[in-house]
Amino acid sequence: MMKAMIEASRTFDAASPDLIHITIPVGMLQCNCTIVADPISREALVVDPGDEVTRILELLGRHKLTVKAIISTHAHIDHVGGLAKLRQYTGAPVLMHRDDLQLYQGMDVQAAFLGVPTPELTSIDQLLKEGDTLQWGGFQASVLHTPGHTPGSVCLYLPKNLPAKNAGLPLSGSAAGAKASAGEAVVLAVPNGTLTTPQLFAGDTLFAGSIGRTDLWGGSMEQIMDSLRAKLMELPDDTKVYPGHGPTTTIGRERNSNPFLRG
Repeated sequence: MMKAMIEASRTFDAASPDLIHITIPVGMLQCNCTIVADPISREALVVDPGDEVTRILELLGRHKLTVKAIISTHAHIDHVGGLAKLRQYTGAPVLMHRDDLQLYQGMDVQAAFLGVPTPELTSIDQLLKEGDTLQWGGFQASVLHTPGHTPGSVCLYLPKNLPAKNAGLPLSGSAAGAKASAGEAVVLAVPNGTLTTPQLFAGDTLFAGSIGRTDLWGGSMEQIMDSLRAKLMELPDDTKVYPGHGPTTTIGRERNSNPFLRG
């Protein structure tokens, strides 16, 4: 999979009218960390920096991006291990749903479960909730609260046609200054302000062919199925889904073939 990602890598110049979208699997459990940036303003969101912050900083520096916010889709250790370091180096605020704060503050329990060192914790600067809008550059994402994998799991939804100037949550950050090595990530492109297809950053709520596990702290099969059916399955079939692990998929494909969602 990493070979395919390296071969798919490409670069952008500052005048490119495309959304910069970089995904790299990080850490022991290969969490998909995603950087989504406006190439004109160079403003970016970083979603789920679970580990390997040096690699993330190198990519930010390579593309000359300013991190406006660091988003945690949920507070499992493989998705939050790099929050503190990335916040320290970029000055960007960390955003998480209130219902996962207890899980985040109990990181020592998760670390012991996996037999790994406890990562450094950081302050959570803003609490996400259903219906929040995050804005960076000419792009926006809506927050969907999708409990089940964890109580505070969220997804970010980018509709096909994005309002250009609708105010969202105030976000602030500073540029990352490191220089990156080439060929480390998938980099995709869509027109600025308008997407070729809607996009969903699903965390560990929905995977290609599966769904998030519910047997860990605060998990609930009833809640995750309600989140999937009442929220994610209401999205357009052509919505491209970027899960927290593994390959991309679409809402339509999962509606028709995911064994948890058929029927």
